[in-house]
Amino acid sequence: MSADKRTPVLVIGLGRFGSSVARTLEEIGHDVLAADTDERLVKEHAEVLTQVVEADCTEENCLEKLGAGSFDTAVVAIGSQIEASLLVVLALVEMGVPNIWAKANNEGHAKILERTGAHHVVFPEQRMGEQVAHLVNERLLDFISFDDEFAIARLKAPEPIVGLPLVTSECRKKFEVTVIGVKRTGEDFIHAGPDTLILPDDELVVSGMIAKLEAFAAISSG
Repeated sequence: MSADKRTPVLVIGLGRFGSSVARTLEEIGHDVLAADTDERLVKEHAEVLTQVVEADCTEENCLEKLGAGSFDTAVVAIGSQIEASLLVVLALVEMGVPNIWAKANNEGHAKILERTGAHHVVFPEQRMGEQVAHLVNERLLDFISFDDEFAIARLKAPEPIVGLPLVTSECRKKFEVTVIGVKRTGEDFIHAGPDTLILPDDELVVSGMIAKLEAFAAISSG
């Protein structure tokens, strides 16, 4: 069993929110290309992130020069400049980026971002950058972290444990995570026990250290 390779992520804007997303993405194994117009922020993050460039992504052809169209996921973290965030999201949509996350200042901004084509709109006050980073790769469907790197997450059942009761898959022993419960479409939440059988398309509620949850969510049969 092995974890699949993390895909590169484009992060535009390195304020408090964007830098938090970018740093956490790097920590969990993604390569990050980050862009900002502020030379100071670019220099500050140059030694932390895979690649940082000083660029105004609202300018014509800027995103093309950065190769934005080759990314599966982009995070637009320039919510303080509403017009700029909308222009960047629109450009990414037109380039066919399939997974666009965007920061919004308020409900009105969020509605326009959604109509422009953003796939996920977040409010930093409601969901911190670190949490967004763990959700960006779509392995974790929801995520609540605590101060000691412990977290509870909702995730799709990894393929290697499908068709097995929990007592056989030994999630706690092998992966150091605890399966708390199971949710199936059209059924009530199931509190997990040793005999709970994991079926295809099950969603699991799992607790453990953040790194262990990420690794568990990524296991495959390969």
